[in-house]
Amino acid sequence: MYSRTLWLAVVCSLSACTVGPVYQGPPDVVPNTRDGGKFVRAVDASLQPSLAPARWWEALGDSNLTALVDDALAKSPSIDIAIARVEQSRAALGLRRAEQFPTASVSMSYVHAELPGFDLGGGSEESESSSSNDTTALDLYNLGLNASWELDLFGGRRRAREQATATAEARIAELSDVQVSLAADVAQTYINLRDVQERARLFAESARLQEKMLSLARQRFTAGASSALDVDRIETQYENTQAQLLPLQAQTEQYLNQLAMLTGREPGALDAQLATAAAIPLPPAEVPVGDPAELLRHRPDIRSAERNLAASNAAIGVNVARRFPTIKFMGLIGTGGSAPSDMFDLDELILLAAPTLQWSVLDFGKSGAAVRQSEAQRDEAEAQYRRAVLTALNDAETSLSRFGYQRRQLGNLARAEAAATRAAAFSEQRYRAGTSSLIDQLDIERQRISAAAGLVQGRAALTSSYVAVQKSLGLGWSAP
Repeated sequence: MYSRTLWLAVVCSLSACTVGPVYQGPPDVVPNTRDGGKFVRAVDASLQPSLAPARWWEALGDSNLTALVDDALAKSPSIDIAIARVEQSRAALGLRRAEQFPTASVSMSYVHAELPGFDLGGGSEESESSSSNDTTALDLYNLGLNASWELDLFGGRRRAREQATATAEARIAELSDVQVSLAADVAQTYINLRDVQERARLFAESARLQEKMLSLARQRFTAGASSALDVDRIETQYENTQAQLLPLQAQTEQYLNQLAMLTGREPGALDAQLATAAAIPLPPAEVPVGDPAELLRHRPDIRSAERNLAASNAAIGVNVARRFPTIKFMGLIGTGGSAPSDMFDLDELILLAAPTLQWSVLDFGKSGAAVRQSEAQRDEAEAQYRRAVLTALNDAETSLSRFGYQRRQLGNLARAEAAATRAAAFSEQRYRAGTSSLIDQLDIERQRISAAAGLVQGRAALTSSYVAVQKSLGLGWSAP
């Protein structure tokens, strides 16, 4: 019986007998997105089906933004956390690989024993009787080499290594996903900063103009050339403008702090570099977006979901293998005796080999429950993968649609701002000629500032939608 079991173990090991389902790849969730397909919402003329660049933020042409994104990818604690998880998974994979090989250890021991009532000298019965109450001292020295090896009879360890490999690859994909999100977060925060800075500049300019008008109105009221109602109207508008300016200044500090945190710095570290207002960077005239098939290959969260699915499939085999017998070989080579020199005496060599067959034939359904649990976890991972694919396509199509509408809306806002600027210039000429009142001039100026602020927000919205497109495409990561 022992020889048959040993023969079976050798044959199965040599033939790589592996239990559990073989991974066939992820399900085909959206067959219509295979190579050759196009995004449904990519109807704007600026969206091109060419390969999108990984470092998409460089296309915005803002050196400050490029430096901030590079700093974040190099120094952010979020990146360090993801890298540490990658290293943990790689170490776990190393353990699973090592488990497939024999283990050996060297031991050296010394034992001192005092045994009462024993005479190990082999004397006469009389001497033994007379010394029955004596204590015998015994010294033992031993030097040994222990080795053990568990045969991967049904491939449980191979499945464990397969699971660890897929898990490590999933952690790498999660690192890439952190890079994608971090680059988009830095760009979006930077755009928000430039937006509020530019609007704060406009409102501050408007407040200075209104303050001059208020001073002039008070002079005219003192001279009897204007009414108190005119003064009150101008003062009300001036205070409203100041009230709109304060929240923008507070938001400026908020975005400066957020950028500092994203780049691994303390609050206030970027104030000197970014405190001065600058123009909002605009997307390029042509934006390459690729196609849905490329999206599914590039999105790190989809790759992570697929690798998690592969790991959960391998876990089924790990639990199935536990239902079958295991064979473990143990061996011992040792020397020893009552003197230290005996440890190096080959005449005292001891050899021991102990093959062991172990099979849990009665576990009250534990192994079956573990298999069913791993199968349910595989089903959950498959559903997670399908959701990741559908979510990615929805993100991409929604962001592409929004980008097209934002580009057209920016054109409307630019024309409205140009018209308001022309109206303000014409109104100022009429006021200087005495054919228009101060109140009319103030109202026209208010409309101009409002149109200019709307144009600033429109530019920020367009660039934000560009950032959303790049994030939805899964761009901005690099292999570790």
